[in-house]
Amino acid sequence: MPDQYHGMRFLFFVLLLFLGQILQAQQDSLPPQQEVDSIKVVVADSLVVIKKDSTALDSVVREGRFKQFREKKVAKKDTATIKDYKIISFAGDTTYLDTTLTIQKEYKYNYIREDDFELMPFANIGQPYNILGRSFSNNPYYPKLGATAKHANYFEIEDINYYSVATPMTELMFKTTLEQGQLLDALLTFNLSKRFNASIAYKGFRSLGKYRFEQTQSGNFRTTFNYITQNDRYSIRGHITAQDLEAQENGGLLNRDQFENDEEGEFEDRFRVDVRYTNANTRILGKRYYLDQQFKFLKGKKDSLNPNPTTLGIGHEFMYETKYYDFTQTSQNDAFGEDPFLVPIEDRARLKTMFNKGTLSFSNRLLGNISAGVGLYNYNYFFNSILITDEGTIPNKLEGEEIVINGTYAKTVGPLSLDGDLNYTVSGSLTGNSLDARASYQINENNKILAGINLSSRMPDFNYLLYQSEYRNFNWFNADSFEKQQIQNIKFGLDSKWLGLLEAEYSAIDNYTYFASTATQEQIDAFQETAFVRPFQQANTVNHLRVKYTKEFKWRKWALANTLLYQEVTQDENVLNLPQLLTRNTLYFSSDVFKKAMFLQTGVTFKYFTSYNMNAYNPLLGEFYIQNNEEFGAYPLIDVFINAKVRQTRIYLKAEHLNSIFSEPNYYSAPNYPYRDFVIRFGLVWNFFS
Repeated sequence: MPDQYHGMRFLFFVLLLFLGQILQAQQDSLPPQQEVDSIKVVVADSLVVIKKDSTALDSVVREGRFKQFREKKVAKKDTATIKDYKIISFAGDTTYLDTTLTIQKEYKYNYIREDDFELMPFANIGQPYNILGRSFSNNPYYPKLGATAKHANYFEIEDINYYSVATPMTELMFKTTLEQGQLLDALLTFNLSKRFNASIAYKGFRSLGKYRFEQTQSGNFRTTFNYITQNDRYSIRGHITAQDLEAQENGGLLNRDQFENDEEGEFEDRFRVDVRYTNANTRILGKRYYLDQQFKFLKGKKDSLNPNPTTLGIGHEFMYETKYYDFTQTSQNDAFGEDPFLVPIEDRARLKTMFNKGTLSFSNRLLGNISAGVGLYNYNYFFNSILITDEGTIPNKLEGEEIVINGTYAKTVGPLSLDGDLNYTVSGSLTGNSLDARASYQINENNKILAGINLSSRMPDFNYLLYQSEYRNFNWFNADSFEKQQIQNIKFGLDSKWLGLLEAEYSAIDNYTYFASTATQEQIDAFQETAFVRPFQQANTVNHLRVKYTKEFKWRKWALANTLLYQEVTQDENVLNLPQLLTRNTLYFSSDVFKKAMFLQTGVTFKYFTSYNMNAYNPLLGEFYIQNNEEFGAYPLIDVFINAKVRQTRIYLKAEHLNSIFSEPNYYSAPNYPYRDFVIRFGLVWNFFS
């Protein structure tokens, strides 16, 4: 413990030294003002021109030229503001670059750069996240590869942003990891012209971890472009991604007493703790090419009297992606089975998908925005060879195509906004149909009511339907026996400036699909529970209710941010296990310091969830599976942070899981996988402009 406090003092000293350098050396990162010519004023006085007196005419010309010179001299300066740096989401929502320091920025300053309130991270950065809260309102229409526990840092199509900037803009995000390694996410976006913008980004990461054989690393390359013509009739955008996520797998603790009952402090150095295996690795590699273009045949003139003119256009969307998931092991381990087909273990699941969609869109002030389209989805999920066993033959691939009709609608009438989309499968066996409808009503400037309904039907992810492994127990074919998972979801919300944000959601799931282990107690005691994990479907309906409340209270320079989630699951068997209550409360102080040269924000965050049958983790599949043998949870997670903002730079310093110094070692992220101990981490986010 003395070393930790010594390290804390050292980091505070480094932080103050670093801030001093920034205060002395940093220049205003917004681009300088540029002088431009004003519109020239032509003096053409007809009465003067008629005169024949050359002297009078010359004096008028000289006066006009002097006036032009004077107006040019005092021309207004063209200034680029923060609103000229726009971020455009995949759905088309536009936001401005935000360089402020808020508590929401603190919540998102992590490995996945998203608020992880409903997630429970593992000990090392880059490892899986266990799920504390579920929502069934946003479901992908097509099945995924699987290995969902390994995709937290994988950029899907919906995660890619596009940009429109006045001048080149760079964002650097840096954060320390555990032991050896760092996390760096760098973005450069620039404008080749006013209507053509491009970006290039790379997220590189490596972390050794505190325990043995849990090193993680990844690389996420993204590049985007978007262009619109001068007459706004044709627009195009696209992106390319290349992603590689790698991790060592150690199976968790071999002997829990080394973690829970270490009275002599022999295993305070977690590198001395025994783990279940030392020779397993997982890897996800994916490449994607995406293109979306629109052309308007008819385009009315937009003005203040007609903000939504009549338009008629066509569109085309294209996507091609290849992805594979690897599990490798140099020698056999009983945790996955005693008699594999081949050694070393080299399991690889591959998925290639291609998507084409054509749309016809129409909009006007009376009817709103309407579009209809037809999509063709080709898929090929495959392994190396057909497997013939005593139980039967397991094919090596699932391939085919889906033809889907799609329609969307959006309309705003005064304070009422409506939008929705519909998908219906004409041909194909993977998907069924989906309906997603949303409505919002602005009561007044401080209160809004939200509502939505979602219906969907599709097959589970591919690894539920077909899987092959060198380990005998992980070979199955369920494409003919599993049914489509059907979800009916309804939700309501109230967004009030004074009351906060209240969201309620109810879901009914038929044919709920999950992984579970069929191991006996004797096999569990022999550390072989993961060897008997298989996919199952629940015949009866599973009902899930969630109510989430968010509210921040402020008093002078103090604030208390609260997020509360309540969940209730009704089911015949325990196949969907979630904590009933999850809460996060942050008390923090904000103030300008150093004559307003720095904005400081410091506070403490308390997170807690009730005990429940926490899902276990199977690294061979890259999936969590249901276990009902023991409960975990009912312990607090306390973090203390000091954040600062100097111009466009945000600096973060956090003492994570501070209470582990004096609390009992009963904190787990999954069975046999402890959560991280007390650690101090720091980093920054820096935006600068050219």
